[in-house]
Amino acid sequence: MTPIAGKHVLLSILLSVFACAQAWAQDSAAVSENPAAQVTAEASIAKSLNQENNWYFSWGYSRQQYAPTDIHISQPSQGNDFTLHQVAASDFPASFQDTVNSLKEFEFTNPQENVRIGKFMNAEKTFAIEFSLDHSKYNTDLNQTVRVSGTKAGQPYNQNLTLTEQDFYYALHNGLNHVMVNAVWLQHLYGPENKAGDLQLISRAGAGILLPHADNVIFGKANQVGPKNENICCTSSKDWWQINGWTAGVEVGVRYRVYKSIYLELTSKLAYGVLRGVPVFQGSADQNIWMSEQVLSTGFLF
Repeated sequence: MTPIAGKHVLLSILLSVFACAQAWAQDSAAVSENPAAQVTAEASIAKSLNQENNWYFSWGYSRQQYAPTDIHISQPSQGNDFTLHQVAASDFPASFQDTVNSLKEFEFTNPQENVRIGKFMNAEKTFAIEFSLDHSKYNTDLNQTVRVSGTKAGQPYNQNLTLTEQDFYYALHNGLNHVMVNAVWLQHLYGPENKAGDLQLISRAGAGILLPHADNVIFGKANQVGPKNENICCTSSKDWWQINGWTAGVEVGVRYRVYKSIYLELTSKLAYGVLRGVPVFQGSADQNIWMSEQVLSTGFLF
């Protein structure tokens, strides 16, 4: 997906979400003008807070695709200040067997997992507030040739470069973590409502932080942030995971209730991220990222 196409898709979805929000706001205004309706709305919220299955949790597996992006590198002590233009990148999925082994050993940060924890905010269970974690992975493709412009070793530099493990290896394997708070809407499509066989349309819109772990080598100089079990998170230059930007995205798909409190969910997500200050050897990297993602999850209500 190109950045322009991604922007058009994101804009169209955001407009549809805005329309839903506007309708909700109009309903809220009508409620505020009608005391009886306001009492009914308050009773609905109070009822939802005391209902069973008012929370949900899901775990899923995903694949990601990334639009080409410019990556700016600044290494003042090395005399480097240059930009790699339109760098292609891919995800780095674990194999099916590795994923199964990770689950058996409770190593949940190895596969590209997706976690959702939400709470319904109305008695009809059609609106929820949710915390989400997308443990995606990002890896610039080796052996591609890109244009590089700027300053290298204190000298003007404007030429093509083939990315190799020594000249430019850049990965966010552990990973490119999108940590977000979402508004979630559910709409009944087919089958008995709130029972086994219920098929729902689900949509999300949210924003949050990017919490990556950087692993890179630039012209033979490797980035080092220390072992994973020390200085774990989140703001020191020696932390394994560091807050290096923000993200916003939308997600649309279906949720199918396979049992009274167990469901399957298949969604597609589009996210935009701004990374700043990603650690490299004696310097930092900046870039903007468009990510599309497909997520298959299983969850339960409690």
